[in-house]
Amino acid sequence: MSPPPTTRRILLAVTGLTPQVVTETLYALACRSSPPWIPDEIHLITTATGAENARLNLLLPGGWFHRLCADYGLPAIRFPVSNIHILCDADGKALGDIRTPLHNTLAADFITETVRSLTQPINSELHVSIAGGRKTMGYYLGYALSLYGRPQDRLSHVLVSEPYETNREFYYPTPYDHPIHHRRGDKEITVDARNARVELADIPFVRLRGGLPLELLEGAAKFSQAVAAAQNSGREIGLVFDLAERRVTASGEIVSLSTQNFALLLWMAQRRKAGLGPIQCSKTGNMEAANEFLTICRQLDAEDERTRNSLKSGMDSTWFSPAKTRLHDALTRALGKSGAKPYLIQASGPKKGDRFELTLAAEHIHFKGGR
Repeated sequence: MSPPPTTRRILLAVTGLTPQVVTETLYALACRSSPPWIPDEIHLITTATGAENARLNLLLPGGWFHRLCADYGLPAIRFPVSNIHILCDADGKALGDIRTPLHNTLAADFITETVRSLTQPINSELHVSIAGGRKTMGYYLGYALSLYGRPQDRLSHVLVSEPYETNREFYYPTPYDHPIHHRRGDKEITVDARNARVELADIPFVRLRGGLPLELLEGAAKFSQAVAAAQNSGREIGLVFDLAERRVTASGEIVSLSTQNFALLLWMAQRRKAGLGPIQCSKTGNMEAANEFLTICRQLDAEDERTRNSLKSGMDSTWFSPAKTRLHDALTRALGKSGAKPYLIQASGPKKGDRFELTLAAEHIHFKGGR
C-alpha cells in the first residue's frame, strides 16, 4: 500500500553542543538532494544547554538558520523556539546533560513519545537526523523511528568533509566566500566554507509499527513498552482460553475482550478445534449458527435480550459483520496489526464475505478451566 499524499514535512534532529547539524542537514536536504526535500517545520530534541546553544546560534535575528534560508532562497520554514524540545528529569526540571541511568531512561521515553506524536498525523512525512547529540540520544531516536516509522519516513546521518566536520565556525557551505578558522597542529589556518562538501547518508531501518498495539500508537509511549510490544509481535502463535476466568491469551498476551467479543472468538475457536467448516453468514439468516452462538452465550451467562432479538431470525451479515469488526478492533488494539492477524476471522468460500472461519491451526488453540 502506498503512503498517503504528504502535506506536512517535518525535520527532526537531536543536538548537543553542536547545533550545526541542523543547518548541515537542512542544506543537504534542500540544496543537495534531487529532488529537493524542504521541510515545513523543524523540531529539535536536546538538553537545556543544547537548547540555548541552538537558540543563540540558529534562531536569533541573523542566526545561521535564517542566513541559510536567505542565502539559498528557501521558502518559509516553521522553526520557533517552542519547537526545541528539552529533556527533563523526573520532577520536570530541564536537564543540562544526560549523566545517570535515570536520565538515560527519561531521555529514551521522551524521544520515543516525540517520534510517536510526530508520526501520528497520517499526512505527515518525517525525516530524522541522528547526527547530533550524545550517542545514546542518536540510538534512541533511530530506534524510536524503527518502532513508529511509516513507509514515507526517512533516517539519515549528515557527512561533512574535512576540515569542516569538527569546526564550530562551520554551519553550511555558503554560496559566497566565507573564511573560517581551523587549527592544524599548533597552527591556525583559514579555510573557505564555500568549499565544504556536505552530503546525507540514508540509513535503512526496519519498520516495526505494524506490531504495536493501538494504545501505544495513539497514547503516550514509553521506550521500554514499545520495545516489548514489538518483541511480542514475533512471539510463538497460541490462543488460550481460560473459561473459568473468562480470559483469553494470544501469543502470550492477555487480551481484554468484552463478553460478546469473548463469546464470538470462543465459538470460532471451538469450531476450528472440532474440525468444523466455516459458517455461512449471508443476507439470509442462518438459524443453526445463531443457535450455536446463543448456546455459547448461555454457557458464559452472557445471553441478553438484545442479542436474542437480533438473532431470532438467524445469524445474518447485518449482525455478524459489525460483531466481527468489533472483535478485530479489540484484538488489533491489544496485539497490533501484525500480531493480531493470526487470530482474525477470515472470509472463505466461493463467494467473498459469504463464509467465515478462524484459520488458526487447531493445534494452536487450547482451552482450560470451565464449569
